[in-house]
Amino acid sequence: MSRKLQSGQQFPKQTVASLAGGEMKLGTPREGFDWQLVVVYRGKHCPICRKYLTTLESLQDKFHEAGIDVVAVSGDPEDKARDFAQDLGLTVPVGYGLSVAQMHELGLYVSDPRSAEETDRPFPEPGVFVINSEGALHLVDISNAPFARPELEGLAGGLAFIRAKDYPIRGTHAA
Repeated sequence: MSRKLQSGQQFPKQTVASLAGGEMKLGTPREGFDWQLVVVYRGKHCPICRKYLTTLESLQDKFHEAGIDVVAVSGDPEDKARDFAQDLGLTVPVGYGLSVAQMHELGLYVSDPRSAEETDRPFPEPGVFVINSEGALHLVDISNAPFARPELEGLAGGLAFIRAKDYPIRGTHAA
C-alpha cells in the first residue's frame, strides 16, 4: 500500500527514462520554467489515457504561458510508450518505465492487468501533480480508476490564476 502525498509537502523527485533520450527528472522543471505539471497515465492499453493526453497536448501552450513545464509518464516499457506517443503525435515530453516502487513513492494506486490483452505488468492509476518553484506539491490529484481525473482546460485556467494571484497551497490544515 502506498502512502498518499499531501499538498504542501516536498515532491519526491524521481528520475525516469525519457523518450527524447537520457533521463527525465520528475519534480524538476526544465529550463525556462519554474513549476512542473507531472501527468501519470496508465499506459498504452488505456483508451481514456489516449483522449487525456491528446487534450494535454492541445493545452500544452496554455500551461507554458503560465510558466509551467508539462511532462507525462507511465510504467510502460520504451516500445509501448514510444508507439503511444507517436500514434498521438505528442510533443509533450514522455517518460517511461516508472517502477512499482516509484509509483508507491508518488502515492499512486497500482493495478494488476485484468488480462494479457490489457498489458503485461502492474501499472499506475492516474495521477496529476503540480510542483511549485519551491519543490512543493501545490496541487495533487490521484485516482484509483481511469474515469476520475482533473479536467485539463479548467486546470490550465486555474493554474494561471494561482500563478497570477499568488494563490496559496490549499488543503494543508492538519487534523
